[in-house]
Parts: sequence; structure tokens; C-alpha cells
Amino acid sequence: MEHRRVPRLGRDLSVVGLGCWQLGADWGQVGEEQALAVLGAAADAGVTFLDTADVYGDGRSERLVGAFVHERGRDGFVVATKMGRRAQPHEAAGYTPDALRRWNDRSRELLRDETLDLVQLHCPPTELYASDALFDTLDEMVDEGRMRAYGVSVETTAEAVTAIARPHVATVQIILNVFRRKPLEEVTAAAQEAGVGVIARVPLASGLLTGKFDERSTFAADDHRLFNRHGEAFDVGETFSGVPYEVGVQAARAFSTIEGPPGSTPAQRALRWIVDQPGVTTTIPGASSPEQARANAGAAQLPPTSPEAAAAYERLYDERIRSHVHARW
Repeated sequence: MEHRRVPRLGRDLSVVGLGCWQLGADWGQVGEEQALAVLGAAADAGVTFLDTADVYGDGRSERLVGAFVHERGRDGFVVATKMGRRAQPHEAAGYTPDALRRWNDRSRELLRDETLDLVQLHCPPTELYASDALFDTLDEMVDEGRMRAYGVSVETTAEAVTAIARPHVATVQIILNVFRRKPLEEVTAAAQEAGVGVIARVPLASGLLTGKFDERSTFAADDHRLFNRHGEAFDVGETFSGVPYEVGVQAARAFSTIEGPPGSTPAQRALRWIVDQPGVTTTIPGASSPEQARANAGAAQLPPTSPEAAAAYERLYDERIRSHVHARW
């Protein structure tokens, strides 16, 4: 597994990490034994970067990740969590110094760490990017030993660029995949120049790019791919990358026919393309089974995406996807 250094974080991250949202909630049922098996399979395949959040299963994901890394050997992992979505309603006024420290205390307890590796603001209200007071508080929390560094998980490329300009932001996390290419225009190069890590989330467009779904596929009532398809619960871009489901299914079908390395799956080719992008540090596919976790990690072993395949991916985006997502995020 290749690892890449984040200068502002001072740590190396595996180029394929593990997104741990599925181990908490909103993707159907994943039992605790199964969740720990997913973590074990990812680690055995060379994954050292784990990304969670305090609201994934109301702390369930953090608790499982904390238990796992301390059992396996804490020094072998970089664990990132997020905070901010516990503010109800989710408004800028809720991001008080007291609330930030309270959320941080809860994550430290669940992850079993006195000092957290990386804490990301969890897609905060846009007006907060201009708040010097907020970022001053985050600096104070680093000085207090609560966390080693902080980053921002963003919805838009404009938010990412603004976050990168902050002198102590170590990472930006943004949706980047074959169906969401806009970050390549302005985010990745700016981050690379500033020494900021780029964490590419939703790399498989909520599973669309696996090629396993069709027009008749169904999802459980507690799966966001059903209940947030039109943005009913949170930003619609988090579900199928904001691509209308029927459009995404057809585009994914076309994606799966683009030739890649022998024996590779569409999902692995989609992940490999992300890893190939200059300025990207890591990508964080989720997994609900050990088999998925191993297959995702295997993408790091593929040869780089061929120029022919990369051009075909870009044409697919321009012809089928761009009009649905490019101007929005």
C-alpha cells in the first residue's frame, strides 16, 4: 500500500483508506461483529487511514473504530473524526467554543484517545469559513492537546479553496470521483501547493460506480440511498454524488464497459483513477463486508489509469453527468 505525506499534518496516509460511515448508520444494518471484521480486513490489506464522525450512528462508528485500533496497535493508524453536526439545528450559532470542546470531549472518550489525530469540521455552514473566531478556537484546542490537527469536510469547491487559505487547516475532505470532477479544476492544485491533504470522499458515488445497481434496485428504509435521494435529510450531493439515480445507473453501466487492467472491477478502476490525480492524498471508500474492504484496498495495486481510459472517463462525465452536478458544487 502506498502512503502519501500531508505536510501540514506531518503524517503519512494510505492512499486507500476506509470510510467508516457504514459502520455507524445510514447504509442498512451492519452488525458490530461484521463492522470489526471490515476494519480487520482493511487493516490486513494495508489500510492505515480511518475516517469517522461523531454523528455516524450517534457515536457507534467512533466507538468501534476506537476499540479496533487500540486492540490492533494504536500507532499503526491515523484516525480522523468530524464534529459540528451535533448542533441542532445545524446553524453557525451552534458552533460555540463550549460546544466545540464538548463535542471533542465526547469523541476523545469514544475513540479512547487523549489527543485525536485529526478533527474535521463536518460540512459547516458556509458563513463559518470566514469566522476568525472559530479557527482561533480550533488553534486553541490544538494547543490544549485535544487534537494534533484539524481540517474541514466541505460540500463545494469554493468552500475548499477558502479552507485551504486558512494557515492551519491540515486537510480538506471533498466529494471527488469519476462523476464529480470539479475539484480537479481548482482544489487539488491549491491544496498541493499549500501542503494541505485532500481526502476524496464518496469515491464510488454511493455504490453507483460498482456497476451493481440497476433501475430495479431497492434500498432499506434506513439507507440514505433511499431516504436522502432528493436531499431530504442532508445535502443531496452526499447521495449518489447528487446525480439523479436513473442517470447515474446508465452512466455507471457505460463506465463498466471501459477497458481496464485484466481482472479489475469497475469499483477498483474508479478508485485507482482518484489515486492517480495529482494533489489527492487518500480516498475513503466505505465497506459493509470484509470482501469489499479487501477489494477496495486492492485498487492501490492496480497500474495507473491508462490515458485512453482517463479520456473515456472524461467524455462520459461531459456527455452524461456534467450538466447535473458541475455548476452546483
